[in-house]
Amino acid sequence: MSLIRVKGKSPLKGAFSVPGDKSISHRAVMLGAIANGLTKVNGFATGEDCMNTVKAFQSLGVDINKLKTKLIIQGRGLHGLNKPERAIDAGNSGTTMRILLGILAGQPFQTCLTGDESLKRRPMRRVTEPLMKMGAKISGRDGANFAPLTIEGGALHPIHHISPIPSAQVKSAILLAGLYADGKTLISEPLLSRDHTERMLHFFGAELSIDEQTTAIKGRQELEGKKFNIPGDISAACFFLTAAAISPNSNIKVTGVGVNPTRTRFLNILERAGAKITLSQPKEELFEPTADVTVEGSELKPLKIGPDDIPNLLDEIPALAVAGAVIKGESIIRGAAELRVKESDRIKTLAINLTRLGADVKELKDGLLIRGGKPLKGCEVDSFGDHRIAMAMVIAGLTAEGETTILNTDCINTSFPGFIDTIEMIAPGAASWREKMDL
Repeated sequence: MSLIRVKGKSPLKGAFSVPGDKSISHRAVMLGAIANGLTKVNGFATGEDCMNTVKAFQSLGVDINKLKTKLIIQGRGLHGLNKPERAIDAGNSGTTMRILLGILAGQPFQTCLTGDESLKRRPMRRVTEPLMKMGAKISGRDGANFAPLTIEGGALHPIHHISPIPSAQVKSAILLAGLYADGKTLISEPLLSRDHTERMLHFFGAELSIDEQTTAIKGRQELEGKKFNIPGDISAACFFLTAAAISPNSNIKVTGVGVNPTRTRFLNILERAGAKITLSQPKEELFEPTADVTVEGSELKPLKIGPDDIPNLLDEIPALAVAGAVIKGESIIRGAAELRVKESDRIKTLAINLTRLGADVKELKDGLLIRGGKPLKGCEVDSFGDHRIAMAMVIAGLTAEGETTILNTDCINTSFPGFIDTIEMIAPGAASWREKMDL
């Protein structure tokens, strides 16, 4: 097991960048693999999750060369993938497994998908059920709800799927399966989820239509390889931006961050609470907008986060929960039941850890009630193997009195291997590098 020690009460200063957006990195590999010709990518996120997507497509016969954060993908077209020699291991990456299922649904061979123990506990029926309605044969535990999953694809027919929850992973899997269907595939959501897949499909040459909460794609469209840069991941930047917003005398700038409108609800929430946020150097990076984001420390009002916020905010909730514990007054998060089926039950793990730090937190069925303003006091907390919980506890430690120890922090490598290096850059001496412990 590994740990991180954090000393609190240091102002955060400096300008820096964060790794490329995870969501876009996954999709870049997937679309590049099934496109015709070369796809060249700069700014690829090199965490373990995205590398599992690279390995998955290499096992399907795709030639992918990587040099640091650059990828060159030799696309094989819609029907050029090969049957893998063994089961594809998605590791801890739900994005890899769920969206890849959509592509495998159109392949004329059988594939087994598996993952680590955490991923095997995460529900997959929301993806497998509509894909089976399209004609794919899928088997697995509890009626194809849990990995390992075996999928045999082939000729698909279009459907109109009405999703009970907004989910970019579900939507992406169905849209990509729709490329292999004979006709028009539609998916409707109660609220629009992240639209990275739609933007990238359009960029690669596919025709889509979006009417309010319904997205449609015509099957049998060929994609063409592209060259592009991946913007910085706002879900990685959110930890530093939140820490600066709640830390007196702090001022940080994160450069080149993706500010896709389906990803900036986090900034809107902080602004509603009175945070001093400035966006500068706006650019449209081919299919995704970017900007430099500057945040200054200030006194904030309690956070009010409801169901309409959640679809475009889910990954940022751990950081915002820490802010709620620091801000005076009653902050509330509702409509976030989906957090219970992430890498950990994030509602429970946030409640446990913030309570250990001295916060007044009530666990709700679909969120948290946080009566903030009590000084946080350094103690020992646990990531529960969840990278976003680990990073959230590091920023909690930056605001707490004394020293905070976060256990089980290797999981940070799944998304942000350089996280502690960045903390050291903006708060020198505040965090000590991981130390190995004998169990």
